[in-house]
Amino acid sequence: MTKVFIDGSAGTTGLRINERLAERKDIEIIKLDESVRKDPSARKEALFGADIAFLCLPDAAAVEAAELARGSDTVIIDTSTAHRCASGWTYGFPEVIGREEIAGSGRIANPGCHASGFISLVAPLTEYGIIPKDTKLTCFSLTGYSGGGKKMIAEYESDERDLLLDAPRMYGLTQNHKHLPEMARYCKLDNNPVFCPVVAPYYSGMEVVVPLFGDMTDCKTEEIKKAYRQYYKTGLVKYSDCEENGFVSAGSMSGRDDMIISVFGNDDRILLVSRFDNLGKGASGAAIQNMNIVMGIDEKTGLQEKSI
Repeated sequence: MTKVFIDGSAGTTGLRINERLAERKDIEIIKLDESVRKDPSARKEALFGADIAFLCLPDAAAVEAAELARGSDTVIIDTSTAHRCASGWTYGFPEVIGREEIAGSGRIANPGCHASGFISLVAPLTEYGIIPKDTKLTCFSLTGYSGGGKKMIAEYESDERDLLLDAPRMYGLTQNHKHLPEMARYCKLDNNPVFCPVVAPYYSGMEVVVPLFGDMTDCKTEEIKKAYRQYYKTGLVKYSDCEENGFVSAGSMSGRDDMIISVFGNDDRILLVSRFDNLGKGASGAAIQNMNIVMGIDEKTGLQEKSI
């Protein structure tokens, strides 16, 4: 029986992880009484008593929790932004980073949701030399409002919500979005992309788009499709040309834990598209996949995969 502690179980990601693991017979969840949930001594004892601990906390609190766990044998999976580019931490995207590295790591940083979509599309292209590493890219990313956490969920689901929330809203206007460092780093890009994240009035699901002009690569669309199929042979990322009668819905993967990669357009103007659930492969599903790899069991255990 693997002992698991979720530090920050009251947040959106923590709640989802707790709900998922509660159904598993191979997991024992260490729980703290509400009165000591934020007490450093109680948290440290729980961190040391667990085999695996999830940090579902704001960045500063995640750094504090990692320090509390220093000296323990506990495997830490951090879902915050804090350690995604930090020395000594392994980036938890097994289909890109590799399962062996994650399995042997005691400190795993779960990827950001927008970043997961971008990296899934671009990392194979730079690795295979389909685009140069100095390519200057743009990225459009559409997400459901659950990606903003409990406060944003409450705003969108309020009976008295602002009418502006009825339409999609672009943010990250300063081009300093917190996901940019990991997007460039794990795609081995020389430049951060121009990134346009948009939150829309639906609960969950993501659609990340990276457009290319044909002269940005020597490869045709069919060659790019072949490269993706070769790169994503196993795991929760797969290639598919599926669409919905000429449309591609950002909610098509809601409730799932896998990810679909597609290529649309033509050889002159190419659209690379990644679809997944911001709460699944973009958050709690990815964290559980990493936990399964650490445990040495089927990485898809307890996860929902779509047949295509």
